[in-house]
Amino acid sequence: MPAYLIQHPAEQRREDVLIEDPELTLTFTGGWAIFTDGQGICLAIPSGQQAHIQRVDAEQEQEPAPQKE
Repeated sequence: MPAYLIQHPAEQRREDVLIEDPELTLTFTGGWAIFTDGQGICLAIPSGQQAHIQRVDAEQEQEPAPQKE
């Protein structure tokens, strides 16, 4: 299941947020990070907040690059 950890700079004094949903997608449009699910937009964060967004679910792991022979 897609999951993202959203961390704000310490000086903003905002709590970290974990958002997850089977249909969750993230797009970046017009200076916004926009999370959508099966029902539409569920969270939008402006780039001015300087939040750090990291995908943290197990599905994000990529297969190792093929070895050269």
